[in-house]
Amino acid sequence: MISTYVRRLRLAAELSALRQDRKMSSEALARAAGLPRTTVSRLENGRMRPDPNDVMKILEQLKVTGEAWTTLLTIARQASERGWWESAASEMGARQALYANLEAGASTIREYQMTLLPGLLQTGEFTRARAGVDKADWSAHFDADRAVEARIGRQRVLHRPDGPTYEVVIDELAVRRPAAAAPVLRDQMIHIAQQADADAKISVRILPVDGRISGYLVPRSGFSIYTYSDPQDPVVVAVDTVTDDLVLTKPDAVNHYLDLYERLRDATLPSHLSVRFLLDTAGKITEATGRAA
Repeated sequence: MISTYVRRLRLAAELSALRQDRKMSSEALARAAGLPRTTVSRLENGRMRPDPNDVMKILEQLKVTGEAWTTLLTIARQASERGWWESAASEMGARQALYANLEAGASTIREYQMTLLPGLLQTGEFTRARAGVDKADWSAHFDADRAVEARIGRQRVLHRPDGPTYEVVIDELAVRRPAAAAPVLRDQMIHIAQQADADAKISVRILPVDGRISGYLVPRSGFSIYTYSDPQDPVVVAVDTVTDDLVLTKPDAVNHYLDLYERLRDATLPSHLSVRFLLDTAGKITEATGRAA
């Protein structure tokens, strides 16, 4: 598995750097390669699925040969592939399709969940309950059943032999505030605790509401951080907003979130106490309100 989105970003950065190093404008490169200027521009912005034949024409004009040529063409071919999430993006939700893409091929995933329990550890029942209310991700073809199937498909990445290590900081607010009916919420808490206990590659840490964050750097939203096995691929941060997800790759922005994550993590309960917190909370949820008693 590989993230076609990240491969497009990598190809974009490489092509742009090569063109600038050759001191060519995008217009001049497009003319020399016999391509529309918009094709070169969109390739360098990572906004289109690359055609490897177009990339070969560009590499020829940029005088790229040998191992560099092979590497870039391999990246172009990977970026042109279609992931499993693309065939049902409108039914599973465009936002979930984006996360599936970013998760593919990741070597580490770190998340801070402020208001909702993490998708990669959700039960099917909890996902279905949330699909009924999170209308920001609905389209004319949205299908709750497909959304649940896709969520399960995404979760398989954590259990692959070559899957990523996964660490999530869950704000106590996301645990305490009811986001589903009491039985669903109770089972969801237990499921997260069991996943953290059963798999050494999965770590769950609870951030108490009175946790002392270094520098009082209070987070404003949830976010996810992805790294990949190829050190030349960008570190990617996806920031959760009400209707969209902001994807960041520029080092200054990424470093801000890396620093924030470490501060949040340092303020969490240890892993074993976090698991106990989830189980204790599940045991106190009342049928009437879904709240902890």
